[in-house]
Order: sequence, then C-alpha cells, then structure tokens
Amino acid sequence: MRGFQASRRLALGILACWPVAAAGQAISSLAVPPAHAHRESRGMGWECDRGYRRAGEACEAVPVPENGYLDSYGRTWECDRGYRKVREGCAAVAVPEHAFLDARGNGWKCGRGYRDVGQSCVEVEVPANAFLAGSAGGGAWECERGYRRIADSCAAIAVPANAYLDAGDRWKCERGFQRSGEACGPLELPANAYLGSTGNDWDCDRGYRRQRSSCTAVAAPANGHLDYSGSSWSCDAGYQRQGTRCIEDPR
Repeated sequence: MRGFQASRRLALGILACWPVAAAGQAISSLAVPPAHAHRESRGMGWECDRGYRRAGEACEAVPVPENGYLDSYGRTWECDRGYRKVREGCAAVAVPEHAFLDARGNGWKCGRGYRDVGQSCVEVEVPANAFLAGSAGGGAWECERGYRRIADSCAAIAVPANAYLDAGDRWKCERGFQRSGEACGPLELPANAYLGSTGNDWDCDRGYRRQRSSCTAVAAPANGHLDYSGSSWSCDAGYQRQGTRCIEDPR
C-alpha cells in the first residue's frame, strides 16, 4: 500500500511540473528572431531571410560577387551564364574560336566540324567517302553507305555476287541464296520443301518434318491426325497418345 501511494505522489509531481516545462518551450518558441530573420512557418523557431545565412544566433548577408546571383534558396550564390566559379568570385569563360557556351553556361563545346584539343578547337579532317555525323556541336564522322571505317579512312565494302547491302556496313544474300564464307551460293531445296520467310532458308511442306537436309513424311497412327503445325500429329478425340500409338481413352 505504501509503495502504491509513493508511486501516486511521484506521478502527481510530474503532472504538476509539466505545465511549467510546456510554458518554457512556448516562451522559447516565441523568442524574437534576430535582424534579417523571420519565424518558421511551423512556429518552432526562426530562419534567415533570403540573401542571409545563419551565423550562430544571428543572420549575416550572403556575399554575392560581381557577375553572380543568389540561388533559388537564397543561402548561397551561382555565377551568371558565361562565368564560372573561381574561389570566391566569378571569372568569365574563355570561349575559343569555333566554340560556343555549353548548356550550363559555365563551360564550352566545339562547333560542328571541330574537336577540342587542349583549350582550342581544331577542324576535323573528314576522309573521302565520309560525312560529319550529328547536327549539334562535335567532330565525329561516319562512312557513307557502302563503306566501312578502317582506322582513319573509309574502305569500300566488297559485296559478292547475288548479294546486296544490308543495314550499316553489312551485306546479305539475295532470296534463294545462302551465305558460304564471303560468297552467296544457291540454296538447294529438298523435295517437299519451300523457301522460308527470310528467303535464305527452307521449311518443309505441311505433312513433312525437317530431318537434317531433307523432309520426311509425318506418319500419323490409326486414330491420329496432323496437328496444327503440320509437322507432327495428335490423337483424335476420345484417344490418348501412348508412345507412337493412339489408344482409347479409358475415362
């Protein structure tokens, strides 16, 4: 009983002290902000105005150098377009001839047909049978159709007889021919076969299946029939497959 009463007195003491502590917090949160500051939207303290930053319990002005501006938060600064940060200031970006400011505005890129070498832009030497690649700044080049890049030049692609240029720098055999090394030979169709959709291979007619280089007839057993593919068989309704036979379904 004595222990219960002691615990009760302790709890009552804590409750009696709580309003004092809460009042102290309220007084702290209502403290007057320093110069160039304002109360936070949550009312829990203060923060410096735009263009100032916190220094202990005060707000000091953000020193914005010439050709600079406050960032979106107003706590630091960025350089204007055409300038870059150098220590505590902004220095003009030295754009060489045949170059332009990059998207961020604090660097540069060479114009079309030029490439950067050190701090300058050097004209790109485009070889014969080539053209400048891309429409923006840069100095890349590509070989024309029918040529492939070899080191710093463009060599003609040797297209064999019965072939044609495909995408890029490759060639492909015409329909009815197949590749054999660097040449295109006639495609020999076995009996009961036809040219496939690519024109460079063959498939067996319906009712036949491919076995190496020939087409073998599909032999459907009794109570069986060709399936949808045409190259195998299935059992008729009421029958089930057992090895190479169709037996009556016991169900």
